[in-house]
Order: sequence, then C-alpha cells, then structure tokens
Amino acid sequence: MKSFAKIDNIREIRKKLGLNQIDFWGQIGVTQSGGSRYESGRNMPKPVRELLRLVHVERINLANVNQNDMTVLALLKEKHADLYADLKKEAKAINKKK
Repeated sequence: MKSFAKIDNIREIRKKLGLNQIDFWGQIGVTQSGGSRYESGRNMPKPVRELLRLVHVERINLANVNQNDMTVLALLKEKHADLYADLKKEAKAINKKK
C-alpha cells in the first residue's frame, strides 16, 4: 500500500485483526468515538491514515522505532543516497512479493 493512500476498508482491517474499536484505535492514539467516525466514512487526516497503515497494515511496532533509528535513516539518505535508493528499491520488490 502506498504511503498516504486512502484506506477504504478500515472496519474490515480491524475485524480481521480481531480487535475492538478501543484497542484498534488506541494503538494509534485515536479515541474509540473518533475511530468509529472514521469507520463510518468521515474523512481521516493524512497523519492518522499513515499511522493506521504503519501499525495495522504494515504491522510495524512503533514502540520499537526510536530516535537512533530515525537518525541512522536520515544519515543514510543524506550521505549515501545511492545506497539508500538501492535499498528502497529492494524493499519495495520484497514487499510486492508478499
């Protein structure tokens, strides 16, 4: 799934994961009532949509991502742009196979 792409099947994703609204939305800092509105079709802000994609679609545990990870990523992108681009292409190819 492309970053910031519209997610049409939020309720279906939540149900496949076997989570109630409190647990599903709480993992990304959204209240149950806010999540219910998004599931009913209310427009979801891009940052919330991206968090939903990372946590519930890509299955990334945000607790394991720390500032050092982000710094290494920024340094790799800045100082070794060619390697960064190659790794990004490779990751995209791997994710397409899944």
